[in-house]
Amino acid sequence: MATLFYRLGKSAYRRWPFFIAAWLVALVAVGTVAATMSKPMTDSFSIPGIPSEKAADLQAELFPNVTDAFDEASVNVVVAAPEGHSLDEPSYTKAVDSLVADLRALPQVAPDAPITNPVDAAQSQRQAMLESARQSGTPPDVAKANAAALSPLTPDARVGIISFQYDVETVADVEPATQEALLDVLEAARDNGLTAEANGAGTSAMSEPGASSELIGIAVALVVLLLTFGSLVAAGLPIITAMIGVALGLSGITAMTAFMDIGSSTPMLATMIGLAVGIDYTLFILARYRTELQHTDDREEAIGVSVGTAGSAVVFAGLTVLIALCALAVVGIPFLTAMGLAAAATVLIAVLVALTLLPALLGMLKSKAFGGQVRKYRPRREPDGHIVNNGVRWARFVGRRPLAVALLVVVGLGALAVPLKDLHLAFPTDSTASVETTQRQASDLMAEAFGPGREGPLLVVVDATDVAEADRSAAIGEVTAWAADQQGVANAQVVAMNDAGTGAQIMITPTSGPDETATEDLLADLRDGQAGIEAETGTTTGVTGLTAITTDVSERLSDALPVYLAVVIGLAFLLLMVVFRSILVPLTATLGFLLSVLATLGATVAVFQEGAFGLMEGQPIVSFMPIFLIGVVFGLAMDYQVFLVTRIREAHVHGYPMKEAVVDGFRNSARVVSAAAAIMTAVFAAFMLQDEPIVKSMGFALAVAVVFDAFIVRMALIPAVLYLMGDRAWWLPTWLDRLLPNVDVEGESLDRPHLKGRSIEDELDDLTAESNEVQR
Repeated sequence: MATLFYRLGKSAYRRWPFFIAAWLVALVAVGTVAATMSKPMTDSFSIPGIPSEKAADLQAELFPNVTDAFDEASVNVVVAAPEGHSLDEPSYTKAVDSLVADLRALPQVAPDAPITNPVDAAQSQRQAMLESARQSGTPPDVAKANAAALSPLTPDARVGIISFQYDVETVADVEPATQEALLDVLEAARDNGLTAEANGAGTSAMSEPGASSELIGIAVALVVLLLTFGSLVAAGLPIITAMIGVALGLSGITAMTAFMDIGSSTPMLATMIGLAVGIDYTLFILARYRTELQHTDDREEAIGVSVGTAGSAVVFAGLTVLIALCALAVVGIPFLTAMGLAAAATVLIAVLVALTLLPALLGMLKSKAFGGQVRKYRPRREPDGHIVNNGVRWARFVGRRPLAVALLVVVGLGALAVPLKDLHLAFPTDSTASVETTQRQASDLMAEAFGPGREGPLLVVVDATDVAEADRSAAIGEVTAWAADQQGVANAQVVAMNDAGTGAQIMITPTSGPDETATEDLLADLRDGQAGIEAETGTTTGVTGLTAITTDVSERLSDALPVYLAVVIGLAFLLLMVVFRSILVPLTATLGFLLSVLATLGATVAVFQEGAFGLMEGQPIVSFMPIFLIGVVFGLAMDYQVFLVTRIREAHVHGYPMKEAVVDGFRNSARVVSAAAAIMTAVFAAFMLQDEPIVKSMGFALAVAVVFDAFIVRMALIPAVLYLMGDRAWWLPTWLDRLLPNVDVEGESLDRPHLKGRSIEDELDDLTAESNEVQR
């Protein structure tokens, strides 16, 4: 493999115009497809086969005109009169009428949309329900309770809800101009003395993420790279190549919407990962190129060796990330599969950019690759000429007390993992949005006025086709009474019957909010009692609705986690065994990862769910965050493992005993790995500035994970364990050694004249010579 990449690097350097042109053509081609064939992204979180989806299918069968819950671009405008006043006062009635007229005039609202003043709507609804109750024989007190449960107006008439839907096929079809117009309408209502806020699926596009996070991450990365290379040109190369890779990846994701559904959060997550690994992979090869220039004046040879050695490590590091991300498809969740594959494609592009575009750019720049020097690197040397840098100092410090360091890391990260026991997974709702958003303010106002369950109703679908016609009404009534008797139900009533009288929809209003555990318990109780009520009434029932669907998705994600872990860890263990030709090194690598990811999840629960230190308002953790975090962090963790330990193994292959090999590995790679980890931390942490809960929590978790895994596990625990194991770390059964392919990540097969006939001491001196002496 080293020989193959050696030739690739030299070819890209020598024929740089062709390689650069090829990348530009790819950018233009993919961008053209994205611009001409792309479709809107979706926020659907459904999974075929889950109970709520089966109930939704039953609903569609009984009610053919029903709209998919995720496609309804619904809007709830919550209006309130000032304290001590009511909406039925003449002045506020006039203000609400003006608001209703403005809402009817919004773009993408059907001309005949039933948008009504909540005072009038509440009165009409109450009269209609009481009349229906008289005809059906429903007791008056039950009829009044049902009317109050669905009323768009509070009993004191101070707060009202104006509900409508945009005339679009899916939520993604709502245009930004429509969103802006709604905000203007709300502002006009406020000018008339009302409190006016809006939420619902139709408002989901109101908070568009900006580019500030990416810019902050790039700025920090540039500073770190400038400190690492001391050159403006060299510092800019990883940034440029990473941005090209991300641009191509995002264009590809947009283009793929023409062929498959892709979630709206996918581009942001792909950007996080693509930007971070794109910078890191280029950084590792560029740093090796600078080192190789100290041994030869032939730049083409230097880049060939760099791509053959560091490039091989990049490929295997990238493969671990690809395995982790592509394995998300094993879970069988469509939106998560799309997210994983999109991020994996971005990582693959980052690997290809590092292997081909970087050498081509170096071929174009020639002697200017390390131009614009702003600082010189003058390391201290020992009497024998060996460089002593912070990596050496740290490796020797760990080597003096390896057992103590290992125990301290295990105990410390274990303590951070303790809050994980209280993990609560849920999907983000308007009630968990940022407090500055109109969605959150509308949600809080609605919950205070109408109760928290108003935003997250459950829907029981009843199929009475097999029940005798004369008994259907009674059977549906029994199901309704059964649902109303469940603990945590504020109200249950029939809200729709099909024309044939064989199907009914029963709306259940919980006493708790959609993201609370009490609502999940209610859903579980309903499911547990389904068989009994079906046997008693002869009906077929199912529970669906947005709350039920998202709860089922969360449960499926939790159930899929062990399978996912087994696949990822198993495949990655085999890959690392091929790279390091060892059993113990891959084993310690995966165990270290488990420790860091558990600590990361614990810290995320403490900060995001429990609100520790007052940094965040407490809210449930996004349901797919743990499984996606595990996939991404495993890949990144193996990146650092590969880059750091391959340098240690390289020294060992050339005859160094374990202690000297560890020190030499840190001497040559700790600085670059630390820079790479700092860049990743900055890129991920910058995404915490976004208002989107998914992006914010993912940014925090990924940043913390990099800190834990790169600086604590890889820089402290792994060297401590290697010191304790000694040369036994490279043990591999003879029979297995014969079976494993020799991928030669260390570049043993390369013809490197500067190593011929040299002693170990001479080799070490050359490998650690001053980097700033290279001024081409």
